[in-house]
Amino acid sequence: MLEVIVDRSRLRPIPVAAPQGHHESESGLWSIARTLLLALLMAAPLLFGAVQPWAWGGLAIGVTCVLLLWGAGCVRTRSVTFLWSPLYLPLIGLIGLAAVQLRSGLSVDRLATREAEIKLVTYAILFFVVQQLYEAASAAAWQISAATVAVYVFLMALFAIVQFFVSPGLLYGVFQPPSIGVFGPYVNHGNYAGLMEMLIPVAMTLAISLRWSHPAKPFLLFVVFMALVSVFLSGSRAGLISVAIEFGIVGLVLMTTGSDQKHLLVIGMLAAALAFGFFYWLDPGDVWERWGEVASKPELAFGSRDAMAVDSWRMSRDHLAHGVGLGAFETAYTPYQTVVTELAIDYAHNDYVQFMAEAGIWAWILAPVSIGLFLVLSFRHLSLRLGGSSGWLEFGAAVGVCGLLVHSVSEFNLHIPANAAWFTVLGAWATLPATRLRHE
Repeated sequence: MLEVIVDRSRLRPIPVAAPQGHHESESGLWSIARTLLLALLMAAPLLFGAVQPWAWGGLAIGVTCVLLLWGAGCVRTRSVTFLWSPLYLPLIGLIGLAAVQLRSGLSVDRLATREAEIKLVTYAILFFVVQQLYEAASAAAWQISAATVAVYVFLMALFAIVQFFVSPGLLYGVFQPPSIGVFGPYVNHGNYAGLMEMLIPVAMTLAISLRWSHPAKPFLLFVVFMALVSVFLSGSRAGLISVAIEFGIVGLVLMTTGSDQKHLLVIGMLAAALAFGFFYWLDPGDVWERWGEVASKPELAFGSRDAMAVDSWRMSRDHLAHGVGLGAFETAYTPYQTVVTELAIDYAHNDYVQFMAEAGIWAWILAPVSIGLFLVLSFRHLSLRLGGSSGWLEFGAAVGVCGLLVHSVSEFNLHIPANAAWFTVLGAWATLPATRLRHE
């Protein structure tokens, strides 16, 4: 007999007459699912952000396997528990919009909209399965996941810095992409900064959750330092602004929640200053010179992006009722293009404006509703959340999402499958119910 339980508040799997030792099998399957999930997330950025069809297709298959492992664990315990989230509503609405655009001939690029729909379904499954896997996870499972992320951040930053000096402009020292903004495994340095700004707060809050005498704390602070140096070297202005805002959010929470880790504010400021000094020492002069040119002639940095934003607004106005089709921006943009370039413009370099062009008036509804729901779900009961180590990690995930939301004003990170997948996972972590019971 299989018992199905759906509870929108506090959920806990309830085994029904499970044989002795069955709980261990279930825990093993869920642990395997979490391991596979983290492996997929860590591999995706290394595959150039999983932008190629074979890469994001493999990511979709992997996410499906994680879902099946979770389902197998539920079957073995003969108990299925679904955790409801209000964020499912805008997700379903967005998938439904893509389906209508595709099947009603409203998209100007059916293949692109079909691809967008497949990706959206993948992210929806990912959000669902992450919440199911981590809602009942132990504090140890949370710390293992966060520690894995922290080690990954360190290795990614180290690789990006070494590649910057050993083979500038080349991916893995071999591939020569058309872009001049290569950094880490990404063709665009802004996408690398987007990844790091999502993951730095997780390493930061993991350090905060540990006692001062914990042997891993110095390493985690060094991870944050290395990651900051790599973001400086990437030359992404929006990335640095986003990281600064993230530091501000964490600092504000430390000061206002009665935390006994307020001394980390001073350490954080010293780490940021040291990271800037280290960057200044390492920089061969190219990045600093680029920043100087932007400061003296801001039109060099924002002229094309401003023009693309205006073009996208005109596109949105002309297709207000239903948009040009999710994923169809590149095809639809050509008649509106005022930017003079030999390169194809595939993104608006502003996720919000591009979404409004692709979804029309529905973007004006779905975007603020989604962001509003996220902020309410992730920051309510904050004092209760921060009473445990896993609550600090959820808070770090929320800060990472906020950082990317800021960065999205001038970049297209949410259209890079690897970054979108990490964004989805952090959003799922951050919006778990704060009032659920924890065994910590």
